[in-house]
Amino acid sequence: MGVFLGTHENRFDAKGRISIPAGFRSVLKTQQTEGDALMILRPSHTLPCVEAWPAVAFARLTEPLDRLDMFSDEHDDLAAALYADAYPIDPDREGRIILPDFLREHAGLTKNPTAAFMGVGRVFQIWEPQAAQQRRAEARQRSRRVSIPAASGADSKGRNA
Repeated sequence: MGVFLGTHENRFDAKGRISIPAGFRSVLKTQQTEGDALMILRPSHTLPCVEAWPAVAFARLTEPLDRLDMFSDEHDDLAAALYADAYPIDPDREGRIILPDFLREHAGLTKNPTAAFMGVGRVFQIWEPQAAQQRRAEARQRSRRVSIPAASGADSKGRNA
């Protein structure tokens, strides 16, 4: 499975379309299942950006809903948060998409002529370019304090015992 890497800045054209970086389209195509949209766009829960999920990854994200009582408030809230603002998108032949107005507003892209596509592993994010630059700087700073536990069966240097 491929991952989304790097940050790429592209311009909106006169019709409001923007090209998805070619490398990101390649990753999406390797994960696409026939009959599904190439990706699902949705507003981030915590950040002022748009998240782009391969359809198969979005399906995994929503699996916990099946463990909740479908008539509960928790189920309704989570379903609304995940599905109500999710948009299946297929790019045109040139790899361009039109972001729904709601998503452009969420990411602060209504007046900006460009957007930054930021790879974050299994998904990518679409940002206002200055906000993306600030996000990457903050993430680099905070990541210095992150400690990832060793995998089970590995010694203190991460080697398998």
